[in-house]
Amino acid sequence: MALFTIQCEFRYEIVRKLYEGGMGVVYEAEQHGARRFTKRVALKVIRQHYASQSQFIENFIGEAKLVADLIHTNIVQTYHLGDAHGVYFIAMELIRGVNLEQFSRQLVEQAQLLPKELAVFIVSRVARGLAYAHAKTDRDGRPLGIVHRDVSFKNIMIAFEGDVKLTDFGIAKARGFLVDNEGEVVAGKADFMSPEQAGFQVTDKRSDLFSAGVVLAHLLLGRNLFKATTAAESRQRILSMPIPDFRTLDDRVDDRLNGILQRALTRDLAQRYATADELLYDLEHYIYHAGYGPTNETLGKYIRDLFGQTASATSSALRASTDLVARAEHLSTERPLQP
Repeated sequence: MALFTIQCEFRYEIVRKLYEGGMGVVYEAEQHGARRFTKRVALKVIRQHYASQSQFIENFIGEAKLVADLIHTNIVQTYHLGDAHGVYFIAMELIRGVNLEQFSRQLVEQAQLLPKELAVFIVSRVARGLAYAHAKTDRDGRPLGIVHRDVSFKNIMIAFEGDVKLTDFGIAKARGFLVDNEGEVVAGKADFMSPEQAGFQVTDKRSDLFSAGVVLAHLLLGRNLFKATTAAESRQRILSMPIPDFRTLDDRVDDRLNGILQRALTRDLAQRYATADELLYDLEHYIYHAGYGPTNETLGKYIRDLFGQTASATSSALRASTDLVARAEHLSTERPLQP
């Protein structure tokens, strides 16, 4: 029993739209508290159309409850679940940076090839976040069995300071949190799926490790080997396309890095990495075994140079120039969101 309860009131004011998806919108907002306290956050708001669908609402609430206790440097932090005028929203850590899709697009536009050490470093930080999430337990010490199920370019962010953050557990599966129709529907982005997802099978944490392997291969090669014209064709490639010897596709890939990719991308679950910790060890050993290797600061400098501005200036310029923001409709701030 709590010794006392604190009642508090704060509100959110929308600043701008950051991202728009099929089921929700993410805004940058200011959280206002007592004595002119202000904090910039990201607000994930579900579309009005889905607000009346009870299963969707339950899953949205389940996502908020699931990630509330996922406190890790490589996972976007969740602060608050709110209900404003009958619409639920989640207040989250605001990352001033880009996702890997935007990062990759900029590499192409600048005709740059990402150094392989930075590619390995990025995925090693993803593996760190996954290792933490996969091992998470409830208050009684029982494993939650979290599987992200959507490890992809859009859900991996890089802050302009160099931090790598895994986000969007909206289709994650975990015991007792979300309604799950696994085996009946396909969840995730087709060209980053594991074979289990593509084949409508039940997944475990090894599914996320296959997806992490796809991310690593994409960062190294500058393209996704499994991406096809349609989602169905991409899933078929995931299921049946021979996994190549990456040494023949990129001469920067040596025997050890090729071995990591082959083990992450094998369809044989018994041969794939069993845990994110094992993948993390191999990735970090690869970039650090000889001594000094990349750090957050190294990656931060690289991404700031890539976008051609300081971190703070780039953040504002990117949000103003990205097509997502350019097409965004302005949300009225006349009715601030109240918890």
